[in-house]
This record gives sequence, structure tokens and C-alpha cells, in this order.
Amino acid sequence: MRRRASLILLALAVFLLALAPLLRWYAFPRLAKVPAGRYQAVVMEAKDATLIDYATLKPRTVPKLTMIQTLKGNAEEAAKVRAATGRDVVVWDTLTFAAGPDGAMVSRIPERYVFDAHSQRPVHAGGEHVDGTPVRRDGIAYKWPFLVQKRDYRYFDMQTRTSAPIHYRGTRAFRGLDVYYFEQTIPWTQVPLPRALPLGITPDTVRQIGLERWYTTKRMFWVDPVTGAPVNGEEVHREEMRWTGHPEKEPITAFAGHVKMRPDYLDATLDLVTSQRRLVLLLTTYLPWGSAGLGAVLLALALVLEARSRRAPAGAVGPPRDRRADGVGMSQDGGTFEQPTPGGGR
Repeated sequence: MRRRASLILLALAVFLLALAPLLRWYAFPRLAKVPAGRYQAVVMEAKDATLIDYATLKPRTVPKLTMIQTLKGNAEEAAKVRAATGRDVVVWDTLTFAAGPDGAMVSRIPERYVFDAHSQRPVHAGGEHVDGTPVRRDGIAYKWPFLVQKRDYRYFDMQTRTSAPIHYRGTRAFRGLDVYYFEQTIPWTQVPLPRALPLGITPDTVRQIGLERWYTTKRMFWVDPVTGAPVNGEEVHREEMRWTGHPEKEPITAFAGHVKMRPDYLDATLDLVTSQRRLVLLLTTYLPWGSAGLGAVLLALALVLEARSRRAPAGAVGPPRDRRADGVGMSQDGGTFEQPTPGGGR
């Protein structure tokens, strides 16, 4: 019975020990993916910002500039790219809409971002663009990969249409969650004007005046290391209109401000990340380590039972002794008598 139990325990132990790496290295990459139809909106604000007045081409201070960033998963387009490339991809159509204190549009920049659903690496298909201009992204954008590493990454900058390193600056506590802090600084760079501008102004109109747009920013992200999702993001952002061919002329500040996520959107983002974090930890930590630990316990128990089954039962009697060897015999009436020793009497 013990031997049968030990064999059953051994089979369960082998199953659980084999299941642990399968969960981590096979199931996790196939189950942990960004949803194809995800929708998300984030509102950011820059208080006491400087903003250009296109009517007078002069900067003015405004109490608040609002930036609304919407992200919509295009499941239909993702299915087309998946059929063409054989890869499980996500297509995000995003829109960054900036509005002044009166709610009037300041700029409007659409994007399409195509990437691998698990690794977040860009996939160059499906018409990726920024403001209608085709781009070929390098590195990440918006989201880090699952299980973020403590290292620098390449991050795509929407304004310059190029990628640059974003540097890991250490682990920090953010609202009770340990997160990785990343920083990227884009130096002053000439960048295209948004196609949609207020007052019916077009990029051609600005160029005819003799102005070109320059931009610099310091970008900061607090990233959950498990899901790779930023729980907070800020930018110290500056834009200037510079006179073409006239470096002696004073540039016009087009925008200057410290852009931060609105507190209510911070709370909603943190709640979403926390719920998704549990699912990722289930596949990468809780189930694999739990399976391996339970398998080790069952293996040890199976070995103990097997060892006990091989021992003689406790209290077992050995083979009967020949009492005549001790000089003692049995009489016919059941009594005992002492046998004579060789060569002598009693």
C-alpha cells in the first residue's frame, strides 16, 4: 500500500515540477498580451503655462493648458496585420489634443502605432504614422515590456519622429507601489509643425512668415516593473518659433510648461495597473513557484514512503531457533529435559 502511494505522489511531483517552467516560459508569453481592442484616455495639465497667440505672434501666460491623449485599439486592422505577417500584433490609433483655457484647440496630432502584443516591439506594418507622416519606429512607445529590466531603453519621440535612449534612474515608491523611474531629455531640435493649428493657420502659412518650430523636453515616467505600464508621466516641455535665416531675432515661445497627469486619472491608472499586475504575477511567480514548491514537497514525501516500504515491518519475529543447540530438549509429555553433553554425564 505504501509503495502504491509513493508512486502516486512521485507522479504528481514530476507533473508539478514540469508544470512550473511551462507556466513561466511557455504559457506566460502566450497569455500575457496587450488586448487588441483596448481603449484608454488620459488627461494632462500644465498650469501657468506660456502659449503663443497666433493672432499676434506673441507669447502669453495662460492659467492652464489641457492635453487629452486617447488610445484606441484597432482590432480590425490588427487582424489584417496578423494575417499578413503571422504575428500577434496590436494596432493603437492615438490622438493627442491640446486645448487652451477656453477649450479651443491648440494642436491635434494623430498617430498609429503597431507593435507585438507581448514584447511591445514595433511591427512595421499596418500604416504606422505620426500626424499623417509615415514613420518606422525603433524602440518602445507608451508602454514598457512586461517584466521591465533595470536598464536603459530606446523610446520613440513623437515630435522628432526619432528614438533616443530613456534612462533608468532607480527604484522609487509611488503611492505604495515600488516602480522604476525613467528619464529622457530631448535637446533642442527642429520639428515639423502640427497639421491642425488654431485660427485656420497651416504649416505653410507659418513657413511663409519665416518661422520654424523647435522643441525640447524632459520626459519622466514612473513604470510598474511587472506590467510595464506607466503609472505616472510628466514632461517639462518647451517649444519656440525661430526666424529662418535670422538667428539674431528673438525666438517666440510657442509653449512652455510642466505637463502632469490630472490626479483623478492618476488614481484610475493606478487601479488598472494594480489589477493587471496580479494576473502577470500569477503566471510569472505565484503559480510557477507554488507548483515547484508543492512538487518538491510531494517528491520528498514519495521518497520517504518508498524508503519505509522497503524496511521490514516493525516487531517482526525472526526464524525459530533450534533449542537443542542450547542443550535443552522437549520431553514427550511437554516438559523439558537437559540433553547430555558429549563425553560426560551430569
